[in-house]
Amino acid sequence: MAKLSIKDLQLRGQRLFVRVDFNVPIKDGKVDDDSRITASLPTIQYAIDQGARVILASHLGRPKGERVDKYSLRPVAAHLSELLKPVAFADDCVGEAAESKVRELNDGDVVLLENLRFHTEEEKNDDGFSKQLAGLCDLYVNDAFGTALRAHASTVGITRHVSKAAAGLLMEKELDYLGRAINHAEHPFVAILGGAKVSDKIPVINALVDRGVDKILIGGAMAYTFLKAEGFTVGKSLVEDTMLQTALEIKKRAEEKGIVFLLPTDHQVVDSYEPIKGEKIVTKTIPIEFTNIGLVGMDIGVETVAHFADALRDARMIIWNGPMGVFEEPPFDQGTIGVAKAVAEASERGATSIVGGGDSVSAVTRAGVADKITHISTGGGATLEFLAGDELPGVAALTDK
Repeated sequence: MAKLSIKDLQLRGQRLFVRVDFNVPIKDGKVDDDSRITASLPTIQYAIDQGARVILASHLGRPKGERVDKYSLRPVAAHLSELLKPVAFADDCVGEAAESKVRELNDGDVVLLENLRFHTEEEKNDDGFSKQLAGLCDLYVNDAFGTALRAHASTVGITRHVSKAAAGLLMEKELDYLGRAINHAEHPFVAILGGAKVSDKIPVINALVDRGVDKILIGGAMAYTFLKAEGFTVGKSLVEDTMLQTALEIKKRAEEKGIVFLLPTDHQVVDSYEPIKGEKIVTKTIPIEFTNIGLVGMDIGVETVAHFADALRDARMIIWNGPMGVFEEPPFDQGTIGVAKAVAEASERGATSIVGGGDSVSAVTRAGVADKITHISTGGGATLEFLAGDELPGVAALTDK
């Protein structure tokens, strides 16, 4: 996928529109987690160093076309000013409020536009709105891989009205590592998939099977659909009953190709979902086959973590997307953190590790091993779609080299 890079552009004196992903949590008027902001700093700093007049644009939350104070990007501009240099803020992303701020820019200056989604036209990929955005700039860069799966005005429409549309450094990094995983993976190649629903992961599993993955490790609630399909009692654990046959077919197809397909052998359980809302959580870890009809599986057990760690021992390429349990409710984060440490250890032995998806990323951070992961993807849904082989509109719209 040879797309124009920001490094291919002559930036000095040019108005450069950079689509970033600053969809970050705001608490008490301040940025609570700036990982998405810091991920785009190399692109922004490069543009500054090259003398561009930098126009940053992002969405925040789901304001549905209304101006909602809690979704304003103003706190992000203040935070960015602390990380980088003084950053101007425009009270709108189009019209005179935006245009006047852009006119004031000198080479190397930066302005952040107000939330794109304060306008319904953004998500509709409206051509008139796209032209307004394009009117602010000479060149366009997309550094927001996480939004590339959507055909919006700021990711697709604008590219029709600029002379060149290039990938930012973060976007390039995402495409490089994920592209390597699906096209040039080193072997053994291991995929770890978790989360609630099998249905969300079917395209990815099928793509991985077709592309020669060596091992697939399944955790999270989605594992119960596979286990129930194989005849295990899973109690009140979350199951997609409509996907039972599909789960059997996927596992059979993988095993026919010689792929190791691992499911949990033990899990942490509670009597119902209710205890996790109380002060005291009564849990126990039992083998899968000992599960009775009243129990709810909440996390993989220590034996499963050990099996998964063993499966990673000789890995050369690892992709991980999705938690192994109800990660946000300790102690049901233990399985996910255990897997995070195993992935980090494999990375230290020379494996290329790619982690994507909010809870997986949180897990490697909480486990203190984020610095050992080769690449932490900012994509979420975009990561899954890319791995499934789907064309991402925001990537396809960029200028070919």
